[in-house]
This record gives sequence, structure tokens and C-alpha cells, in this order.
Amino acid sequence: MMTASNHSTIPELFVSPAEAAKLKIEAGHMPSWDLTARQVCDLELLMNGGFNPLKGFLSEADYNGVVENMRLTDGSLWPMPITLDVSEKFAETVAPGTRIALRDAEGVILAVMTVTDKWVPNKANEAAKVFGAGADDLAHPAINYLHNVAGPVYLGGPVQGLAAPMHYDFKSRRDTPNELRAYFKKVNWVKVVAFQTRNPLHRAHQELTFRAAREAEANLLIHPVVGMTKPGDVDHFTRVRCYEAVIDKYPASTTTMSLLNLAMRMAGPREAVWHGLIRRNHGVTHFIVGRDHAGPGKNSQGKDFYGPYDAQDLFKQYESEIGVKMVDFKHMVYVQERDQYYPANEVPEGCTVLDISGTELRRRLREGLEIPAWFSFPEVVAQLRKTSPARDKQGFTVFFTGLSGSGKSTIANALMVKLMEMGGRPVTLLDGDVVRKHLSSELGFSKEHRDINIRRIGYVASEITKNGGIAICAPIAPYTATRRAVREMIEAYGAFIEVHVATSVEECERRDRKGLYKLAREGKIKEFTGISDPYEAPTRAELVIDTEGTDVDSCAHQVILKLESMGLIKA
Repeated sequence: MMTASNHSTIPELFVSPAEAAKLKIEAGHMPSWDLTARQVCDLELLMNGGFNPLKGFLSEADYNGVVENMRLTDGSLWPMPITLDVSEKFAETVAPGTRIALRDAEGVILAVMTVTDKWVPNKANEAAKVFGAGADDLAHPAINYLHNVAGPVYLGGPVQGLAAPMHYDFKSRRDTPNELRAYFKKVNWVKVVAFQTRNPLHRAHQELTFRAAREAEANLLIHPVVGMTKPGDVDHFTRVRCYEAVIDKYPASTTTMSLLNLAMRMAGPREAVWHGLIRRNHGVTHFIVGRDHAGPGKNSQGKDFYGPYDAQDLFKQYESEIGVKMVDFKHMVYVQERDQYYPANEVPEGCTVLDISGTELRRRLREGLEIPAWFSFPEVVAQLRKTSPARDKQGFTVFFTGLSGSGKSTIANALMVKLMEMGGRPVTLLDGDVVRKHLSSELGFSKEHRDINIRRIGYVASEITKNGGIAICAPIAPYTATRRAVREMIEAYGAFIEVHVATSVEECERRDRKGLYKLAREGKIKEFTGISDPYEAPTRAELVIDTEGTDVDSCAHQVILKLESMGLIKA
């Protein structure tokens, strides 16, 4: 168990300033890889020692050991694959021994990596072993990322850090592992309990963390994740403002807060062990672990991915090797008669327990209802209301999908007129054909190009939604995975309403105003949806419309009624 050793320093992967200047010049002749947002998070924690003992992205042998038994080839405990996934096109340009420049989205070089390994992973095996779930259950965000976002080829090799990624937000709250260790040494904190969260802090959390630190006779580190969390979470800017409003509620000499730029995988039990190792590197001695630590929610069958105590059980199994003592996350509830919080299993007999679930909290925010002071701090509620105005004031996207000729564009135009008639928010129509003309004119109709086109539409719609407008999209969008990616992109900022215009292919072909089905039948149009290319019908659309025998106005009115029922518009 770590005590005084949490004041020592850990290895970082940064080179000297002179070596960095030299490598920057040499990098001009190296292949360059522009890192994804997740890879930037991983690289930062590799370079600053947060992922110690890793010296770079995993080799194939280390990757196999981690996937199969949570061990590096030297025997060290490590539960999460940290790999550099790249495209096949880029992979063809490198071989073992190649040095590549790793750059951020703006092209700034952050590190140089010497490639030692290049391989095509068995992603189904990785999904099953690491995430302990159905290898193709895309309801798990990490499995969806693995299959539909991550590149098909992995590169491994040591990293030489040149510069840390630049963060312009909350700079005084961002600490490297060694900076935190130095702080603990300066204030003589020997025992430190860390609390990780990806949600705003309410009164129950404050009671929980205060009690955990007191019982452990330790100081408290609030250590929230601000890198990448679960899609749909409250954005980190809002969360950090909430944390800063709450941090003053703790005794100043016993508590501090630091932000962790981690890309979570929502991997439950393995993630709990991973988080423990990361906290050890940051000089922490105790870590609060919940029953469903870093769980992804429900699977595609509506059941929990992991058991209620899996994360705690796995952490306890490796506790001595992790070097951090687990503190049980006690579920705290408010007892009305006592006007205070108790652990759920210690509520006095006959007392009334009050609680507000996450779903209920979101409903109250959405509908502008009161959030009682016993549940949260007024300062936190004020910050949440800034980001989550009443739902009829938020932006949203209506996303029509269906076969060519199904009536998507016609209904979308009618809906646009009805919404503009109501007024209150700007309305933008992103019709498939119009987008093809102005935004994607260089693209063809291969699966790759169709995906790019839909993602472009999704990006534009997400910006409209983020800024409080209404986006109406009407592409064919034949692929489930791409529609899901667009949904996640948009739901970060507002509601996403998928409308499946489920007109049959026979009816669409009968209409065939553009003559496209005829050309497809004759083989003159390749990869035509519904004829020579599949259409993956939605299974969980918010609304399904069949246009056969139904006029356009009635179809558009069905959408209006759905929007009203969701609280997005008022009659």
C-alpha cells in the first residue's frame, strides 16, 4: 500500500527542450498522423506518467496480454488496451522502424513514435474480453467505437513527448501526476482519497465524499474526468463550473480538486482497476469505487452490462497490486424527518426517504420545475439551468430516413413550413439532394462516401442544434451504425428525433419520379439502396410513418404531435 511513496516522482516520456527542438525539425520528413480526440487524451496521459508503466502505445504482444489476462509481457497489471488505431491507407506508409509524427487536430506536433508493431486486431475478441459484453452489442459506447470509429490497423511503439496538448480552459485546475504528488508533499498529505465523477456534484455526493475521507482519516481529492465520458453526459465546462461551486462547501484545508483529461471506455470492472492504477500514479492512496463503476448503462436487451458488484469485486481482487485501497461508494439518501443524509442501509426505521433520480432531475430541468435545496446546491442548479433550458427553448434535430422516393423530402418540407409558421426558433432543412449539391458534390455513392455524407449532415445539424435552432434532415441514411454516430453527435447538444419513413420498396419503385429504380434494375446505377444495396431499417425510431394512403399534411402533423409530446414545441 502506498503511503510516503506517493510523494516521489514517476517517469514521464517528455524529452529535453533541446531534443524536442531537434525532433520537430526531423518530423518534417516523417509520416504524420493526426490524432483523434481519444488518442490525444491517451497520449497526454502516456507522456505525463498517468499511464505509467507504459512507455508508448502497446506492442502486439502487450496488447494480447492485456486483452487476455490484464497483463503486460513483463507481468505488470494493466487492464486496458492503449493502442494507436489508424486507417489502412496510413498503415501502408509505415513499417516497423518507421518514426511517425503524432499531431493534434490543428497539426501541432505533440510526440514522435517509433513503430515497432503493426497488426490487424481481432476486434470481436477485444470487445468480448475487455468489455465483457456481446462482441457486437453496439449499445456499449466502447464497442460501437471499436467497430465503427476506430481504425482497422493498430500501431505500437515507444513515444517521445515533445509538448503536452494545449488546454485553454480551467488551466489552474489541470495537474499532471507529478504536480499533484508535489502538492501532496508540500501540504503533507500522506493519505488521499480520490473521488472520480463524470456527473455534476449534488448534496448526496458531497455527503458521500466527506464521509469517505473522514472514515479513512484522509484528505480528499475531487478528480473528475474532463476528457471523454459517456455520450450524452453533461459537458465538462458546465460540470467544472458546478464542481467549483461545490468545492467551497468542503473544509479548505482538507480538500482539493484537479481535472483528469481521460478518455473513458465505460468498461465497468476493468475500468475500475484502470482508474485505480491511474490514481496511484497521481499519488492517491484511496479510491472510491461504486457498485457500477464506469458502467455503460443498458445493453441492447435493456439489461445492465455488468453485475452490481463486479467493479468492486475485481478491484478488491487486485487491490494490493494496484497499490490503492478501495473505499466503498455508499449510496446516500435524504431522510426527511432528520433533515440529513444517511447511507441507504443505515436509514432509521420508520423514516421517510426522499430521492431524485437522474431521469427525474433531467425532467425537472427540461420542464423548468423546482429542484429542492435538500437535493442540490442552488449554485449547481443555476449552472445546470444555464446549459439545460426548458426543452421548448432548446435546439433539436428531426432526422428522416427511408428509401429513395419514400416521401422524406416532401414531409420534411411540410414540417419546415409548419415549424416556421409557429416561430420562436430558426429552422434549417438539410435535404439529401440539396446537401449532395452544395456540401458533398465530390462524393460518390460507395458505402464510404455515403457515410461521409451522412456524417457531414450530422455535423451541420449538431451545430444548428447546439445553437438553439431546429435542423430537419432528409437523407436516405441506410446504415444503422452511421445513424447512431449522428445521433450521438447531436444528442450532446439537444434532442434527436429519428423518423423512419417506412414506405415499401414496391411503392417507392411505383412512384419513381426520377427514374432511378428503373436505371438500378437495368444495372446502370450501382449500389442503389433497396435494389443492389441494403437498407438497414431502424428498430428504435422515435416515429414510424407509412406514406401509402396518407397525405403529406397528415404525415407532417404526426411529427408535430410527436414533438409536442416530447415537450420540444408548444401548441
